[in-house]
Amino acid sequence: MSETDVLDTHLQELRRGTIVLACLRLLEDPGYGYGLLEELGSRGFPTDANTLYPLLRRLEKQGYLTSEWNTDEARPRKFYRTSAAGARLAAALTDDFRAIAAAIDALPQED
Repeated sequence: MSETDVLDTHLQELRRGTIVLACLRLLEDPGYGYGLLEELGSRGFPTDANTLYPLLRRLEKQGYLTSEWNTDEARPRKFYRTSAAGARLAAALTDDFRAIAAAIDALPQED
């Protein structure tokens, strides 16, 4: 396995949990899957549809997202929104993420 492959694997693991937090925060304003996929990518959270859609369904099942269908257009779209429980989870995850980032910043680093 090349050094690039090893780095990519570790970066993927590091980012995996941040996608949940990013979704919860971005969906404070309602959004649909494809639009969320694009917004995540443009904000530095590259994700593929095979990861995002199961995540959205899981967060909805856990009560952290709500959803409703918009049938006003020719093609119906399912819109998601962060629930009150999801907002509380996002706040807790954000606090913890900041604490972890501060702890990492305090670690010694080679120049």
